[in-house]
Amino acid sequence: MYGRTDNYICMLANIGEVHSRMKVIDTEFEGLKIIELEPHKDERGSFARAYCAKELKEAGINCTFIQDSISHNYKKNTIRGMHWQEEPYGEDKIVRCLTGAIYDVVIDLREKSSTYLKWFGIELTADNEKAIFVPKGFAHGFQTLEPNSTLYYKMSQEYVKKSGKGIRYDDKKIGVKWINMTQEPIVSEQDLQWELL
Repeated sequence: MYGRTDNYICMLANIGEVHSRMKVIDTEFEGLKIIELEPHKDERGSFARAYCAKELKEAGINCTFIQDSISHNYKKNTIRGMHWQEEPYGEDKIVRCLTGAIYDVVIDLREKSSTYLKWFGIELTADNEKAIFVPKGFAHGFQTLEPNSTLYYKMSQEYVKKSGKGIRYDDKKIGVKWINMTQEPIVSEQDLQWELL
């Protein structure tokens, strides 16, 4: 069928006995939200709605996502981050873990925010099916907790290389407490070259 809208797709999910909504949870960081699935389960398995523009708008997430990306990570204890894009190319994003497990971390870089330079971390796993909505103005990164961990991103802005910025994952001024750091993590040369605050 042609001309389907997000609202129409959301409506289709409610036909019959299946009714699966998302649960959007606020955090202490303004605009930063956790998204939990509420799957319909039966003897066949489960069905869950992972994205619905109408429901997200009702929960205060009112942006248009124009690009989806996948990050696959071979080894445990890989750290990517902390990244963001400067305006006018700031991006909102939804991050979800499809396979394995990650510790997802964001840093509030909004100077007028009450949580400026504070960080927030959450485990996203294939089993818990949680996602995080990260608004513009945050640096984002993650640590893999299992080998072969795959992330799925929805983003409101295309990648613009000249606007790409970063903070070292181990910047002491931020003080992110990564999980089980008993050995040196796997970090790219580029991420090791970001300046300290």
